[in-house]
Amino acid sequence: MNDTADLHTLTGAYAAHALDDTERTAFERHLGHCPPCTQEVAEFVATLARLGAAEAIAPPPRLKSQVMAAVPRTRQDAPQIASASPPRPGSRLPRRRQGFALAACLALAVGAGAIAIQQHQETERARTDAAAARHQQATLTTLLTAPDAHLATGPVTGGGTGTTVWSPALDQAGFWASGLPALPGDRVYQLWFDDAGTMRPAGLLPPDGTLVLTGRVHPASGVGVTAEPAGGSTHPTGSPLLLLPLI
Repeated sequence: MNDTADLHTLTGAYAAHALDDTERTAFERHLGHCPPCTQEVAEFVATLARLGAAEAIAPPPRLKSQVMAAVPRTRQDAPQIASASPPRPGSRLPRRRQGFALAACLALAVGAGAIAIQQHQETERARTDAAAARHQQATLTTLLTAPDAHLATGPVTGGGTGTTVWSPALDQAGFWASGLPALPGDRVYQLWFDDAGTMRPAGLLPPDGTLVLTGRVHPASGVGVTAEPAGGSTHPTGSPLLLLPLI
């Protein structure tokens, strides 16, 4: 789909990541020189963020206390082992077999406790991730709907497109990307504020490609993207893959 009139109709599908590779590539080229479509994409992104935040359900605060309270009083079923010669009523297990049984019970108890702790940690991690995602969505929506919001879009070296939105009044900026090539496991995309040639770390881009940048916008004159070692860097280790001006 290369007709300009047709490309204008793809703003909603692009914001919802519903385009195939060919359509997305053509539309991203179109975005680079079509401010109305760029603005419309930003509005769709803000709407989708509101819808996502409205549907998000946080685990009830009492869940942690209920899980932890149930751990010590929840009985763990022992494995059922068939016996070739069941013991006669009233008989006792030999001392050696009693020791094996006790050891097995202790092992089961330790294992059950470890599983409960792991489940609790996973629940806490999920709650933290959900809260962080809601905060990112809310902040990005605020930026996109700010009266003084500005947008800049450009191609990323190696593939994909990056867009930044910022508000001078709020002194905050956000970024989202589409079509970025996957990096090796020991590399990560990192965002930077360009302070007159000095790059200031602004956060690591998560897998969903959306980030509210860390730190104030002022006095930055641009936003850059680099590929860095896992965990990020204090200074860029290579040339920017994308540098968008904040004007």
